Amino acid sequence: MRTTTPTDRSDGPSPHRVARRVAAALAATAALVFAGFGTAVQADAAQSAASPSKVTWAATPCSTPKRTGELACDSLRVTGGVTAFQQARAKAAGVTPKAADATTPSGYGPTDLQSAYGLTSAAAANGAGETIAIVDAYNDPNAETDLAKYRSYYGLTACTTANGCFRKVGQTGSTTSLPTSDSGWSEEISLDLDMASAVCPKCNILLVEATSATMANLGKSVNEAVTLGAKYVSNSYGGSESSSDTSYDSSYFNHPGVAITVSAGDSAYGAEYPAASRYVTSVGGTALSKSSSTTRGWTESVWKTSSTEGTGSGCSSYDTKPTWQTDTGCSKRTVSDVSAVADPATGVSVYDSYGVTAGWYTFGGTSASSPIIAAVYALAGTPSTGSYPAKFPYTAAGTSALNDVTSGNNGTCTTSYLCTATSGYDGPTGWGTPEGVSAFTG
Repeated sequence: MRTTTPTDRSDGPSPHRVARRVAAALAATAALVFAGFGTAVQADAAQSAASPSKVTWAATPCSTPKRTGELACDSLRVTGGVTAFQQARAKAAGVTPKAADATTPSGYGPTDLQSAYGLTSAAAANGAGETIAIVDAYNDPNAETDLAKYRSYYGLTACTTANGCFRKVGQTGSTTSLPTSDSGWSEEISLDLDMASAVCPKCNILLVEATSATMANLGKSVNEAVTLGAKYVSNSYGGSESSSDTSYDSSYFNHPGVAITVSAGDSAYGAEYPAASRYVTSVGGTALSKSSSTTRGWTESVWKTSSTEGTGSGCSSYDTKPTWQTDTGCSKRTVSDVSAVADPATGVSVYDSYGVTAGWYTFGGTSASSPIIAAVYALAGTPSTGSYPAKFPYTAAGTSALNDVTSGNNGTCTTSYLCTATSGYDGPTGWGTPEGVSAFTG
């Protein structure tokens, strides 16, 4: 089991988390430079089953805290190779797959995600009037125009400030007093906005930009999102647990009647916060591939690239176990609850233009899975007053309406199900991935 060093986030990120990220980055860099691939992260042999080609990727800049006291985003951007989406598209066309340039989407789009998760009819009919809030740090000055490019390409209706669908505010709710722009967090914002759009095209989107990536500012942004009326709030960031987490729970995440989703992390086995909050739906990550041998037409396994990269999971050191969690291998809160695609080799298409060459990119990380699940909650309808939507997948109706992921692991642990997929509940994928919206209703 991964050990953590308790640290109050007001004093900075956990030394353990920072050291782990730095060590992983140095190891990956050394190995890949030797192989001639530069600093991109390359999928290992365990990923070859999901994507036979050698797909390379790198963590987005916001995945390493830029200042003391800040948390990290959970996203990775593909830098080379042919993704599973490109291979499937080429196979259907009877041609040899080729790496896309920035003018061509190279990851899964709305049709793919809706098909994979049984949401086609729900996405066409539901979501009007619902607002999904995306909480991120710093400002993306191109957020609205990039979102317009994504939605236009995929034939989704426009979502703009002018038509009332899109709204961007700072953590105090101001539309004019916004944080400093940041290219790394802008990539994260583009990913989050596009995934919310892909799964719930009729939903309104509220982007709340925290002044910085501290827990205090991100938490205040969650509160502001709820104050402004959002019933679904996605958070794609995290850090090592701390003894302050229970106070953060009550200050920022205890919002009955609101579905708050949090990415489980990209550092493989080990619990992170705020995914470990008892009040949120913690979202793990999978590798998602088309399959002609299943009725569903898709297969999934736990996302794991290496011992230091893959979906997070595990047993919290501090957070009390919610009453609806009944697994016996962890006396406190267990991460995760549910899951969705996160493997960069089977990643999603995103349009981004700030700080990079304007165009299409493929992203992975549990930053993708969190807004996907928030959007599924939105398709399912407004949570009842006083309810905790994190409980919904744990009901009998919920567990029977999810795709059970039963293969793969994200590391080694003494209590097997905390790091290894199995029938029913497990740490890396929770109860599974969406099969329609029934698991996300009260």
